[in-house]
Amino acid sequence: MEAQARGLLETEPLQGRDEDTVASADFPSMLSEEEKEELKAELVQLEDEITTLRQVLSAKERRLVEIKQKLGMNLMNELKQNFSRSWHDVQTTTAYKKTHETLSHAGQKATAAFSNVGTAISKKFGDMRRK
Repeated sequence: MEAQARGLLETEPLQGRDEDTVASADFPSMLSEEEKEELKAELVQLEDEITTLRQVLSAKERRLVEIKQKLGMNLMNELKQNFSRSWHDVQTTTAYKKTHETLSHAGQKATAAFSNVGTAISKKFGDMRRK
């Protein structure tokens, strides 16, 4: 009963037998002439609305380009701003901060280890010279 109550709001994909039923249905013969005319009128109206929306979108995109040109904004500047904003966002994440801290600590340890190795090598060379 609940499945029937949902009717057209069904969100589940069609199953194999449902697809066969839809493919074999003769929808035009199920509609009255009046329903066909209403659907045709709605189709024309929707196509006109889509055309109008495309024209409005195109005009707005042109205006956007004009405004950006007047403001001196170009693709390279936008890319730089986006990169800077993204890099800042990355740097403020907890994961970045922890990684940065860990790598910084590891770098300090590595520097100390290399320094100790260098000191040990220098001492060995010094000992070799004295002998």
